[in-house]
Amino acid sequence: MANPFEISDGSYYVLINAEGQYSIWPSFVEVPAGWTIFYGLETRQSCLDYINAHWNDMRPNSLIAATAAERERK
Repeated sequence: MANPFEISDGSYYVLINAEGQYSIWPSFVEVPAGWTIFYGLETRQSCLDYINAHWNDMRPNSLIAATAAERERK
């Protein structure tokens, strides 16, 4: 059985969570709690390209905020 996240001719969404993390998601699988459809319905490659173009900082939002707060305290 093929991995549903790796079907090249499948339809996908790009999801995002509250931490600003992205995920590619097969369209036929229910979106998990805490995640929102951010882009798609598109091809797998289009979704991967979108993620590569827009997710430049892999740190979760809470870590970004904590780092900024630490800098302000210095």
